[in-house]
Amino acid sequence: MRRSILLAVIIFTGINILNCQPAPDYLLKAKAFYETGRAGEALEILSDVITKSVDGEALILRAEIYLSAGNAVMAEKDFLSAEASLPGPSNYGLARVYAFKGEAARSVKYLETSLRYNNRLREKEIMLEKSFKAIENSPEWRQFWKNYNFPEEDARLSEVEYYLSSGNKTEAQRIAGEMEERYPGAAGSMFARALVDFSMQKYQDVLSLMPSLLKQDSRNKLYLDLQARAQMASGNPAGASLTYTRIIETGSSDAFLYLKRAECYIKTGEYQRAMSDINKYLDFYQNSKEAIRMAGKVSVALGDNLKAISFFTRNIELNPGDASCYIDRAGAYFSARSWKLASDDYGMSLDLDPRNADAWLNMGIALINMGRNEDACYYLNRALITGNKQASSWINRFCIK
Repeated sequence: MRRSILLAVIIFTGINILNCQPAPDYLLKAKAFYETGRAGEALEILSDVITKSVDGEALILRAEIYLSAGNAVMAEKDFLSAEASLPGPSNYGLARVYAFKGEAARSVKYLETSLRYNNRLREKEIMLEKSFKAIENSPEWRQFWKNYNFPEEDARLSEVEYYLSSGNKTEAQRIAGEMEERYPGAAGSMFARALVDFSMQKYQDVLSLMPSLLKQDSRNKLYLDLQARAQMASGNPAGASLTYTRIIETGSSDAFLYLKRAECYIKTGEYQRAMSDINKYLDFYQNSKEAIRMAGKVSVALGDNLKAISFFTRNIELNPGDASCYIDRAGAYFSARSWKLASDDYGMSLDLDPRNADAWLNMGIALINMGRNEDACYYLNRALITGNKQASSWINRFCIK
């Protein structure tokens, strides 16, 4: 539920988008605390900011946390306080508060008001919002769906997204084609086509659509994210890094963007920049296995094996049952020619996952370098059996007499 609640915050972000600057760290930290089950600490951060100055985004996020905890009174108060600076998300939040309280008429009133603003939610997203289940059988709710006309283009785009998510590319392509015929040049039609093209690995076709899409909405996070993914997939990580920078500078309160940009910097060999972004993400999500692993691998690339080992060790401490974490550290020891330590970690990884052919091979090589050829041959044969063809040359050299 945490992720779905905070989706509204990301979609409706307003203040930093207008100022074209990254989301403030306090907002990212509060969001991270909330997502990792530390709601009390998140509320402390936000309350401290709100006490010093009225901050619409901090009020919205605090209201979301209150509402998720069932505190409709405090959520209502914060949404009302944020209404002047962020009317779209505030009105949508109030619609959910009143639905939670069973006040259908007030809920529908605020929902209709929220739909007048930019970045409004689509029909599909409103239908999936759990808060409205409390009033879904009321006359007011039924009347809303009878009277309110959502753009048909939005509904068709939702169909394309549904069929792509279920693997039915043919049907998605058919609907996207119909949209292009009926709504030529419309953003929804172009975005639907771009989504279909991406799913079919037509990355250059996706990128050719982006200038027209972004001309209509230059700060649309969905468009920019698709452009960045297409750039990465087509072998342009430098372009993708610039696109992720654009998204960050819209004020998006999604810290994961820093990790995505770090991946681009790794591809372009800009390891210091990558490490800076990874550390930024780790400031908010200290126990992220993915980020810690990336930090270790970047440290290896920077020639700092000791630092890499410290990151990999941290991941093992946090995830003692994950074979991949032992393999990461084993690789660092292997590169440093610390054969005994490498073999220990490869052994642990194989205890947890005996299907990894590369681990069997590297374990064998480490043992050869320790002078334990007889033991090594067992592991090399296991590597060959599990599918690593490179093992045959080692077997021929060290195991066949």
